[in-house]
Amino acid sequence: MSKNISAEVSSGNVFADLGFDNPEEELLKAKLAREVRAIIKRRRLTQAKAAELLGMKQPDISAIVTGRTGKFSIDRLVRCLDRLDYKVEVIVRQKPRKAA
Repeated sequence: MSKNISAEVSSGNVFADLGFDNPEEELLKAKLAREVRAIIKRRRLTQAKAAELLGMKQPDISAIVTGRTGKFSIDRLVRCLDRLDYKVEVIVRQKPRKAA
């Protein structure tokens, strides 16, 4: 008994693949949130302590830690990293050309 399974090649951005309106922005927010979450974990901060350090409420920290970034701007996530003593650098590159 075999079933045909179809697969699609990813674009490299899951948000684009899922049809989000601003996939590049969503991907960047996800990457920033992942860094915030990793720093909180490395420092062994509770969500309450992280909220205090970042000047936020605990439910907002919970949202970031669980990847619910919808209500956060890129700027706000960058400020979080700044308050955690991290610097965010932006690198601009030309997009690779698509193969014909």
